[in-house]
Amino acid sequence: MKERVVFGAGDPKGGAAGSVFHLLPSDEHFNHRVQVTGSIMADACAEQLRAFFRSRR
Repeated sequence: MKERVVFGAGDPKGGAAGSVFHLLPSDEHFNHRVQVTGSIMADACAEQLRAFFRSRR
C-alpha cells in the first residue's frame, strides 16, 4: 500500500513537496514511496498560517 501525504498550502520559500525541495513524491534514493496531494483549500490554509504567525509577532 502506498502512503499518502495531503497538505493545504504550499511553501514556495521552504517547501519540500515540490517547491524548493522535491522530497515528495519520494525521491528514488529512498526506499519508501509516498503519494502527494497538495494545495487542498490553499487560500483558507494560507490565511490560517498567516494569522497564526501574525499572532506570534
